[in-house]
Amino acid sequence: MAYLREAKQELEVDFSLDSVWVAIPKAVAALSWEIKERDISTHQLTIIATGGIMSYDSMLKVMVERVDEKTTSVVIDGETPVTTITATMDYGETYNRIDEFVLMLAKIMNS
Repeated sequence: MAYLREAKQELEVDFSLDSVWVAIPKAVAALSWEIKERDISTHQLTIIATGGIMSYDSMLKVMVERVDEKTTSVVIDGETPVTTITATMDYGETYNRIDEFVLMLAKIMNS
């Protein structure tokens, strides 16, 4: 039996929406992940984060929204399918992948 493990993280960053939007594909590429869907008009992406030997891929939905000219809101919803067999070994992977993405995005934004 399979089910989804979900996680969510909301951030406000001190960068313009355009600079965050440009940096996201660079962060995805640096992690060797894949952008599955991209909606430029709503600033939303669906990212496939590669799993490991005993874990499934995670799907991260990233929503970027302008707060003001120099501040951007980034909301990341993640979900990872798990089974009764992989549930113990895969515990926390959804959170870990969201954290990996945020750290890589921060590294790129600050370089």
